Amino acid sequence: MKKIKIKNTDLEVSNLILGCMRINQEDRNPQKVIETAYNNGINFFDHADIYGRGECESIFAEAFAKTNINRSQIYLQSKLGIVPGIMFDQSKEHILNSTDKILNRLNTDYLDTLLIHRPDVFVEPEEVAEAFYILKKSGKVKYFGVSNHKKSQIELLKTAVKESLVINQLQFGLKHTEMLDSGLNVNMHNDASIDRDDSIWDYSRIEGMTIQAWSPFQYGHFEGIFIGNEKFPNLNRKLVEVAEKYNTSPTAIAYAWINSHPANVQTIIGTMNPKRIEEIAVASDIVLSREEWYSLYIAAGNVLP
Repeated sequence: MKKIKIKNTDLEVSNLILGCMRINQEDRNPQKVIETAYNNGINFFDHADIYGRGECESIFAEAFAKTNINRSQIYLQSKLGIVPGIMFDQSKEHILNSTDKILNRLNTDYLDTLLIHRPDVFVEPEEVAEAFYILKKSGKVKYFGVSNHKKSQIELLKTAVKESLVINQLQFGLKHTEMLDSGLNVNMHNDASIDRDDSIWDYSRIEGMTIQAWSPFQYGHFEGIFIGNEKFPNLNRKLVEVAEKYNTSPTAIAYAWINSHPANVQTIIGTMNPKRIEEIAVASDIVLSREEWYSLYIAAGNVLP
């Protein structure tokens, strides 16, 4: 499994992350899922307090306790700031209280990384700064980051937050390439040239923020998986073609497409199927050529000027 160094930290982590949003599925064996991921080189596990409204974190902790894996051998990340169905909350009180609850559910003394899940229009950077300072000083959180934030929102936080924001978790995959499209269509009068996210891809790289790609195999916003989907015949033909060349699966190539980008993206997979975890993990060492990368980008329905 390819490892990457998260800049401005001492974390050397797998570039594949197991996302635990679906670990509460009744027909799955969470202990086997965790062990399969770890045995295939995945040492990073992503959570959020909104996943199962906390249940997913508790299930993970219970299953993890049954393994022979030591806490020091893995990296735990969680996110906070979403009050389900009501609002976003980045107040000092909410951050501190939510972190304590996360730690309790995960049965751990500390988080390796804590992310603000979504932007809050009521955010007071000074409150976030105070909360982060307390969590860092107490040893409850090692490093901080954000999820689904754009440049100006990060810059606003940085007016007060002194800790480095080392991660930005963003939706990205072959059918969700908006972060790249506008940069490829500079000075063009077409839909792809519209900058929808404040050039967050380039900004994250400039600032040394590790990009974590969520829902890498989805199209739209949780509309479905594009791999093997008859709605996308050109893309799937190209995925099969490239997969045959590397003697692997289309799913593995869709992951390798992200993994081959020089930004050193961490890809979050949400499957709870041990066989699929193994199938995807083997693609960690596949590096697509530039021609293969662009051919898949075009097959996905994107345009080049």
